Amino acid sequence: MPRIVRTRAELIKALQTAQPGDWIQIDAPLIEGGLFVQGVSGTAKQPIRLSSRDPNRPATIRGSTRGIQFSRCDHWHISDLRFEGQTVHCLNIDDGGVRTRLVEGISLSRLELRHAGTQGNVEALKLSGLTEFTIETCRIYNWGSAGQGIDIVGCHKGRIQECLLQARDAWGVGVQTKGGSSQIVVARCRFEHAGRRAVNIGGSTGLEFFRPPLAPGGQHAEARAITVEFCEFIGSEAPIAFVGVDGALVQYNTFYVPTRWILRILQENTNAGFVPSRGGVFRRNIVVFHSARWASGGVNIGPNTAPETFQFKENWWYCADAPRQSQPRLPTPEAGGVYGRDPRLQNPDAGDLRCMPDSPARDYGACYNSG
Repeated sequence: MPRIVRTRAELIKALQTAQPGDWIQIDAPLIEGGLFVQGVSGTAKQPIRLSSRDPNRPATIRGSTRGIQFSRCDHWHISDLRFEGQTVHCLNIDDGGVRTRLVEGISLSRLELRHAGTQGNVEALKLSGLTEFTIETCRIYNWGSAGQGIDIVGCHKGRIQECLLQARDAWGVGVQTKGGSSQIVVARCRFEHAGRRAVNIGGSTGLEFFRPPLAPGGQHAEARAITVEFCEFIGSEAPIAFVGVDGALVQYNTFYVPTRWILRILQENTNAGFVPSRGGVFRRNIVVFHSARWASGGVNIGPNTAPETFQFKENWWYCADAPRQSQPRLPTPEAGGVYGRDPRLQNPDAGDLRCMPDSPARDYGACYNSG
């Protein structure tokens, strides 16, 4: 039987006393934030569920520094809730600083996280020290100007899919995977002006925050084995940034009018033992850009990186206002690129990035995934 709660006090008690298999349903339009749950776990076969009682009228967790923080809590399925107006994180899930023991089995779906502060390093969703997690069909709006929509630190074997991230094209980032994160897939998501970097593959993390802790001997990286595929991107100064990464795949995405570059290759963590940003693959993407919003040939390369290890394969490049200027300046030769041909998107200025039925690029970008 679901456990129905109607007040903040009832919710606090339910969260703190939950047992494997419990389903906590919030039957209230509004709950004040600032909730904290520690060491309460379900199991793989009997997760603890938290949701609104009526998914069509989701409860709102409003205000405070954090809406809810879960610390060292395994196997929670959280869905059909709205978070808004927090000043640090809308939703925070972490390992309590126990970096040798990752939190398992977190599933987030049909959440709406919005208006998380306005200035500074404020995140809508903060995940630290997780493994085997999923985030799907969530909508995230307007996080802090220097923060992230989804900030992932030291997390592994996760999937973010079918989410919308929409912001102000400010200083922040849409999705960030750093702190030793690995095997993260971002798929079928849509990024609308989602910060200066829509997806930051890597980043810059204090050494004490890596999960697992850094081992002696070097060969460290901010991120490994990150995949971004079948996504749509509108705007952003650089939709993709490879930052201190050791291997990442960006494929079958559609990018529409980035405001400066299509991608950046950077090294922000220059501590001893870290490999140079290397091993990125950029393939079968559609890139539509304007000549006035295209700097350095579309790619920005910073110092202490290994751009010669990046591969570019079969991408579709189209400069909408000057087709003859469609070929980018890449750090390595591209195999099988297409330059200067209109991919014939449905109505990109109105946000519809689907390919027309007769598009010559229907086997490229996010069009390929949509059939």
